[in-house]
Amino acid sequence: MSGTQDLVLENVTRQYEAHGGGVHCALSNLSLRVSPGEFVALLGPSGCGKTTALNCIAGLTEITSGSIQVAGRRIDHLPPERRNVGVVFQNYALFPHMTILDNVAFGLRMRGMARAERHARAMDAIRLVQLEQHAHKHPAQLSGGQQQRVAIARAIVVEPDIVLMDEPLSNLDAKLRIEMRSEIRRLHERIKRITLYVTHDQDEALSMADKIVVLKDGVAHQIGTPQQLFSMPRDLDVAKFMGYRTLLRGTCRDAERDGQVDLEIGPGCTLRGVRVNAASSQRAVAAIRPDEFSVAGAGDANTLGGEVRSAEYYGRESLVVLDTACGAIYAKLPGSFALGQRLQLHIAPERTLCYAEPTP
Repeated sequence: MSGTQDLVLENVTRQYEAHGGGVHCALSNLSLRVSPGEFVALLGPSGCGKTTALNCIAGLTEITSGSIQVAGRRIDHLPPERRNVGVVFQNYALFPHMTILDNVAFGLRMRGMARAERHARAMDAIRLVQLEQHAHKHPAQLSGGQQQRVAIARAIVVEPDIVLMDEPLSNLDAKLRIEMRSEIRRLHERIKRITLYVTHDQDEALSMADKIVVLKDGVAHQIGTPQQLFSMPRDLDVAKFMGYRTLLRGTCRDAERDGQVDLEIGPGCTLRGVRVNAASSQRAVAAIRPDEFSVAGAGDANTLGGEVRSAEYYGRESLVVLDTACGAIYAKLPGSFALGQRLQLHIAPERTLCYAEPTP
């Protein structure tokens, strides 16, 4: 489909009056373009503005300034029922006294569609989520994952331009969440709608989205593909949210290789890494993901040694916390480890990202 069908947010801002006076900015100047068939995840901690953004698009929250357009037409002044948006809520929001068929058909009923036609359309949506054998049951007779599939069917049966999902998997157990990720992605590929998906889980965002928007304090810190955000977070806040758990502070100096720096993180201890936004002679932070460490071999450079403070065993690998003279290291390593065990770990310079240390 052409770009003329895009969802476009331009400088969308939502402010509230704060308790005790003043203004709280829940969302600040968010600009985003989403094309039909694109799956975009809004990622960030609680209170970062991601649900506010979703509610602004749905019409459940008025914007303070900016604009929201679909296919070149402004929709931010329209009531929710005229925006052609389907919403999947965190708590399913199903009617307990209605059958699954009637729950899915409810939006069509509100639009005045005849009973026979709306039930036929609803059954098509129920088949799409693979629940046709449960159509005449009530929500209480279904599992949490099945109820969430019903909520998705209800959102897509009205053939919306945009599907909005607000943490739809947060009430499910870990195994079911993983299964539902692939199910939601399968449905997205079938219906080819614009999909915006709110989550605080980086694994969900990485595994499902075509594009990720990382929000903090109402501001979009980075918008990019999962590969871009995973391998090169733009700033330290994004890095921390993308799982870069080891943070080692020191003083930065230029290395002989272009684009790399040496970070002096302690007496006689220097790490080489990639310069992201750190300047020479500046205080900087090296950020490293747990799965980038390995047990050092003879002759390895870029190593840190320490003592195992804790080790969580997961079968084939362990998450180890290593106390070093320069700070704590979080490493995911094959095998099992004993408390107090001494380890020397290696990290490749190209996977050690160096950021300017934030000013207090």
